[in-house]
Amino acid sequence: MVMVLSPLFLVFMLDLGLTPQTLAQDDRYREFLRKHYDPSSKGHDDRYCNTMMARKHMTKPCKDTNTFVHGNSDNIRAICDDRNGEPYGDGLRRSRSAFQITTCRHIGGSPKSPCRYRAFSANRIIVIRCEDGFPVHLEKTFIPPKP
Repeated sequence: MVMVLSPLFLVFMLDLGLTPQTLAQDDRYREFLRKHYDPSSKGHDDRYCNTMMARKHMTKPCKDTNTFVHGNSDNIRAICDDRNGEPYGDGLRRSRSAFQITTCRHIGGSPKSPCRYRAFSANRIIVIRCEDGFPVHLEKTFIPPKP
């Protein structure tokens, strides 16, 4: 008996094979956004860091340092292609434009809550790792060269 597979069944089977990779990539991108993205461009002082680190669940234990990138998430994602990025080192991408960033550094002896942070704000070039066109890791930031 010969069984004919319908095109719909084939599409379903192909989709099952691609779904886990897509979901994993989507999870890594969401985690990047959770840890490093904040669209707000105001109020980046110590209080901001204390609030954001707690809100982003990075205070149990106190994370030593974390950097938030401000602005438009599409501009950050564009670093993964040639719209706003260029190759940098081993599989990394460097932004062509500077981003407003806030780096929060833990200023206390204990890694236990309550955590206290000091804020450092600046405009910086950012270096990220991308997977399938999405940012998944913030590697470093540095001061842009003067024109």
